[in-house]
Order: sequence, then structure tokens, then C-alpha cells
Amino acid sequence: MFNIILYQPRIPQNTGNIGRLCAYTNCSLHLIHPLGFLITDKYLKRSGMDYWLSLDLHHYSSWNIFLKSLKRPKRIWLFTTNSKKKYWHSSFKKGDGLLFGNETSGVSKEVESKIGEKYSLTLPCFAKNKLRSLNLATSVGIALYESIRQIEFIIGEN
Repeated sequence: MFNIILYQPRIPQNTGNIGRLCAYTNCSLHLIHPLGFLITDKYLKRSGMDYWLSLDLHHYSSWNIFLKSLKRPKRIWLFTTNSKKKYWHSSFKKGDGLLFGNETSGVSKEVESKIGEKYSLTLPCFAKNKLRSLNLATSVGIALYESIRQIEFIIGEN
């Protein structure tokens, strides 16, 4: 349905939870290396549970290798705290890629410039004191279910 793309994730539990979410929603997970953990990490497996075996998983050694891949989605939305465009002002299409940076530094400037402002979105913060960001797995869940909601509204329930 959709493609979740994680750019150099650092925390295995987040990636495990996101993998489980992808398996549950029939979405692909694309991991752009280097990762901050080994793919066999016990925390990754624990949070992904047996869902990890059902996951459509793709690995890429770098951003440039990802861009050259025929398996990558054609249209990619970047979720970043640097955007002013709220995610609900977008129109997702089946097969889109939802790109998320890592937990400590997001994505590189090269990646941001490649995606561009038109396809950069944010999950807005409503706290009185501006907080940095949401947890990565939480952000992916919010974005993915909004994407699915938009598609289901257009084509009807499965």
C-alpha cells in the first residue's frame, strides 16, 4: 500500500515497532544504511516480534543507492520538523513513500534538498513551549494512518 523509508535509524526498538506496523498494514519498509544497530539486535526482534518474518523489507547501503533502486517509490514525502507544511495539507497516493530521518539528526541537507519543499511535511507541535519532536515510531504511525485514511476514503473499505 505505502512505503516507509527510514534514513539511517539509530534505535532498534523504533525500527522494530515500525517493522511491525508495516507488516500489519501491508506496507514495505526501506532501511537506508548505516543503521545504529545490527539487524539481528535482540531489541529489534523483540519489538518487531514474529511480524518481522512477514515484513517486505529492503536494505540500501546509502541514500544514492536507494535513489537508483527500481524498488524505491517514485513519489516520496519527507516528514521533518524543518517544514512548515502540515501533513494534513497533502494528498497521498497508493504506493507513495513516507521518509523519516533518524532519531538524533533527521536527514542530511542533501536529502532535504532532493525532496524539496513541495514534498516536505511536518507533524505540528501544539505544546506551549516548542518541543523538539515526537518519537520516530509514533510519527510513522500518525503519518501512515493518515495516508491510509485518505486512500480508504477515496476507494472505499477493503
